Amino acid sequence: MIKLIASDLDGTLLQNGAQTLTEEAKQVIFDLQRAGILFAAASGRQYPNLCRLFGELSSEMLLICENGAYTVQNGKELDSIPMDRETGIALMQDIYQREHCEVLLSGKNTSYLQPKTEDYVYRMCSIVKNTVQIVEDLTKVEDPFLKISVYRADGISLSEEYFRNRWGKRLQAVVSDRLWMDFTAFGVNKGCALQKIQKRLGIRKEETMVFGDNYNDIEMLQQATYSFVMENAPNQVKQYGRYRSKRVEETLKEQFWKETL
Repeated sequence: MIKLIASDLDGTLLQNGAQTLTEEAKQVIFDLQRAGILFAAASGRQYPNLCRLFGELSSEMLLICENGAYTVQNGKELDSIPMDRETGIALMQDIYQREHCEVLLSGKNTSYLQPKTEDYVYRMCSIVKNTVQIVEDLTKVEDPFLKISVYRADGISLSEEYFRNRWGKRLQAVVSDRLWMDFTAFGVNKGCALQKIQKRLGIRKEETMVFGDNYNDIEMLQQATYSFVMENAPNQVKQYGRYRSKRVEETLKEQFWKETL
């Protein structure tokens, strides 16, 4: 019997650039909660963003935020893992100096920007809808550095090798989207966060279902017997899923009344 279902958001539960949940998805999550199944949103997004996205549903959810650096359940913090501050400052300075790249610094409740362009501000405030604070100097932010991200509007693949070569031995680096690359402390990922929850609640892999589509979902997919990779995922990611899914809500509706649930 499935006791825990975890889903990535962008490219998985939210497809084709969508920034709001379908009514079908909301209803499925509501039905799962009423059936006593814990639903987890596992994302690179910040905590306030996830609360707004899921609304009232979030009060009974597990929220794995910032790629696993910050975990909240029923409104209570379970875990937070910041990176070394000096390393984070050096990384942000490198990103800021790199042409075409923008920096995103993630605290527990705020995204900090030192923007180069108004387009970036518009994206984070009006499209992604993060809680945002614009600062003159990111290195002066006093919040713990949970995650630092590189945004490149014309595709992160154009800068991925540069940043991975320079920082991959000092921080955990992962491509989370076509435009984003994320850095966290080593050992921070969605899979580790999910594993801690499984241990805390006494839930086995055989009782867990996971949905993902990108490289930052790999460790999480490995924590579930019922691992679904989206059909639009990169081929390198698909090898980590036992099953395929076109739409999360469709797959859950198909599975919901099966004996495994």
